[in-house]
Amino acid sequence: MSGMWPQAVVDLLAGAGGRTVFEDGDRHVTGDRMLSMIRRIATGLRERGVEPGDGVGLRLGVTAEAFAAIMAAFVVGARVSGVRDQVPPGAWSTLIDDEQVARLLRAPDRPQAVRGRPGDIARILWTSGSTGTPKGCCQTYASMTAAWAAHPDRWPPAVRALAARLQRYLVFGSLTSQVMLEYGVLTLAAGGTIVVARPPGFPDAIVRHRATASVITVGKLHQLVRDQREQPADLSSLGALLVSGSPLPPGRLAEALEVLGPVVFHGYGQTETGMIALLTPDEMHDSTRLDSVGRSPVEVQVRGPDESRDTGPREGEIYVRTPAQASSYWNDPAETAAVFKDGWVRTRDIGTVGEDGYMRLTGRARDVIIVQAEIVYAGAVERVLSGHPAVAEAYVVGRPHDLTGESVHAFVVPAAGTAPDPAALTRLVATELGEHAAPSTVALIDRVPVAASGKPDKHALLAAADAVATK
Repeated sequence: MSGMWPQAVVDLLAGAGGRTVFEDGDRHVTGDRMLSMIRRIATGLRERGVEPGDGVGLRLGVTAEAFAAIMAAFVVGARVSGVRDQVPPGAWSTLIDDEQVARLLRAPDRPQAVRGRPGDIARILWTSGSTGTPKGCCQTYASMTAAWAAHPDRWPPAVRALAARLQRYLVFGSLTSQVMLEYGVLTLAAGGTIVVARPPGFPDAIVRHRATASVITVGKLHQLVRDQREQPADLSSLGALLVSGSPLPPGRLAEALEVLGPVVFHGYGQTETGMIALLTPDEMHDSTRLDSVGRSPVEVQVRGPDESRDTGPREGEIYVRTPAQASSYWNDPAETAAVFKDGWVRTRDIGTVGEDGYMRLTGRARDVIIVQAEIVYAGAVERVLSGHPAVAEAYVVGRPHDLTGESVHAFVVPAAGTAPDPAALTRLVATELGEHAAPSTVALIDRVPVAASGKPDKHALLAAADAVATK
């Protein structure tokens, strides 16, 4: 295979030449300078004996040098893994941090050939661990080479619409994360600049850096909307907020559009697959689409419980096949066999693909509660609750029950200026979904606890439900 990853990124940087591609405060790094750093770090890694297939762990901040180090590790053909808490160290043999990168940059600036091999693992992306222990999703060099981000001719329409707004893409957290790096590469391909966000965060970072785009979790989006209602900041530079991490209820999406304007892109994807679907602001003009995650540009099947294949509008588990999908989990053959099936990835999400082509998510295949032998999808209960005008957010967990096997427990964030009636919400769910789905308790909370991944922390909610039940 020619043009192995990350050759496309190298070519983008070469094409940028003297244009700024990475900005950190007063520091502006051109394409030529970034390429020089990549070559130097790659030379240093090779002088250390790093060969194709060797594991390189990266514990790096958000800097131009960090971006160069990531790309240099790919250039030498290494198996690249971000390093964070709860991740087992066996995925790498060489650990690189910011201090070591500074030493690697002292190596000579020599031409470097991309040495990745198609079947080798290029990177291990770790899931958030929100439903258990983090799993390492393994992408091969062939898979990363097939990805669309660095190739404008491969962009689906929704991505093309997003790319047009990526003049100044704000990054934070870690450049080894899938979303930050993928949309960083998309920014380079769109001719934009990757801009480092320094504290404080939203909305100040958008204003201070004149950002045109960034990624935002659902929780932070809710906070940004509240802040803009109470004390509006000048967000006129903003063109795109890519929502990731968890589904966005239609009511909250409508509110975000009202307060922030047509800047919200509602994405759906997984660590195992990359982007699956994307709903653009233009598509949101039709309010009937606000409960969807957009049209999918990848292959999708909706399968029944027996894994029978059906691409019709009925509800079922979503299976996808994407160009850059992972092919296995690191050192986990059992989970690999359960999720990666004959070239398809089992998302474990429940949903539909309508006749209009729009995908709608309705729950998690594993996020189920068994009440008197009846299956209750937590996502379905959350949708009913969040559809009530007095409810801003709703989250549902299940806990063991002596008589029914399990029971449903709901946590509700009231809409501004309202006081939802728990009894009325319980009756609403019973009417919509049946008595077995009605919550045993409905607790009003100021805000949902958030895990380190930025997703709602259902483990914390379950502990809260246990505390209520034992009183």
